[in-house]
Amino acid sequence: MNSKKRILILATGGTIASAPTNDGLAPRYGISQILGANSLLHNYYDLTMRDILQLDSSNIQIPEWQLIARAIYEERNNFAGIVVTHGTDTMAYTSSALAYMLRNINLPVVLTGSQFPVDVPLSDAHDNLQTALAMAASGVPGVFLAFNRQVILGTRAAKVRTLDFQAFESINCPPLAKINSAGLCFNQQVLQSVQKLRQANEPCTLRLELLPAAFLLKLTPAFNPELLDCLPGLGYKAVLLEAFGIGGINFLHANMLERIEKLLRSHIAVVVTSQCLYEQSSLKVYEVGRKLLDLGAIEAFDMVTEAAVTKLYYILGQAAKLNLTGSERLNFVRSCFRRNLAGEINLPPI
Repeated sequence: MNSKKRILILATGGTIASAPTNDGLAPRYGISQILGANSLLHNYYDLTMRDILQLDSSNIQIPEWQLIARAIYEERNNFAGIVVTHGTDTMAYTSSALAYMLRNINLPVVLTGSQFPVDVPLSDAHDNLQTALAMAASGVPGVFLAFNRQVILGTRAAKVRTLDFQAFESINCPPLAKINSAGLCFNQQVLQSVQKLRQANEPCTLRLELLPAAFLLKLTPAFNPELLDCLPGLGYKAVLLEAFGIGGINFLHANMLERIEKLLRSHIAVVVTSQCLYEQSSLKVYEVGRKLLDLGAIEAFDMVTEAAVTKLYYILGQAAKLNLTGSERLNFVRSCFRRNLAGEINLPPI
C-alpha cells in the first residue's frame, strides 16, 4: 500500500528554472529537469509535475495569476497538496493574489523558488523545494510561501533581500512554520489563526475577477499633488498611499489633503498605509492622520504593501462583478478593507 502523499508541482519559470543566455539569465528548464527522476524526494512523495508557464516572474501579472489559480482549483480534490515554483521578484504578489482568489481552499498551496538557478552547485533550490513539499504534505489548507526553511502566510510575505537566501520575511506575523532538526515545526498561535479563517463546511470558490485599477503612490517630501488629478482620467478607482511613519502626509506648502478630498468626492478610494515595513499604520495618532480620517480615507493597518495592492485588485474586481459604481463601490472597498479575508490583517489595538 502506497502511503506517500500525492503532491502536484506546477512550474511557472523564475530563477529556479533559469540558465545563462546571451542576454542574461532566463527561464529555460522544465520541472522534470529541476526535480529529476533520480531525486530522493520521489522516495517520500508521489509527485506529479507540470509546466504551465516559463516566465521571469517580472512578467507574471493578472492573466498569469488567473491561469495559476484555475490550474490549482481544477486539481484541488486530486492531490494532498500543490507546490507552485515561481520567480522571487513577484512571488509575494502572486501568493497574496492566490490567497484572495482561492477562497476557502481545501489543501495546502505552497509557492517557492530560489535565489540561484537549480544547476548552480550552491543553489538553494532543492532546500526550498524540500520545505515546500513538507508543507504541501502537512494537510494545513491555505496559500503559503516557503523559503529558506520557513513557511510564511501568503498574504504576509515580502521580498526584502536581492542576494541573500533569506529573501523573504513574514511581516507583522511570525512565520507559520520553520524547519529544524525536529522537522516541520508550526507556530501554534499562527496555525490557529489560519484554521479560524477556513469555513469547514463551505466549498472552495474560485474568484478570478481582478481589476488592476489601483495606483500605488509612495509619498516623498516635496511631492507634487497635482499628479493625483490625472488618476481619474486614467481609469483608476483606488489609490494606495504609502504615507510617512504611522500615517502622516503633508498639508503645508503643497497640500495633499485638497487633492485627496477631490479623489474621494469622485468616489475613488484612498487607502493609507505606512512606508515602514514593520508594525502598523494608525491615522488616529497625529493631526496629519486625523485629517485624512475626517476626509474618509481608509486605513490599511498592518497589511504588507503586496497584500494591500492585490486586495484592492480583488475588491475592485468583485465590485465590478456586482456592477457597483460611485459611492456604492467606495463603501464596498471600505467595508472589505476592514475584514480579514486571508490572514492579511489584524485590526489594530490603537
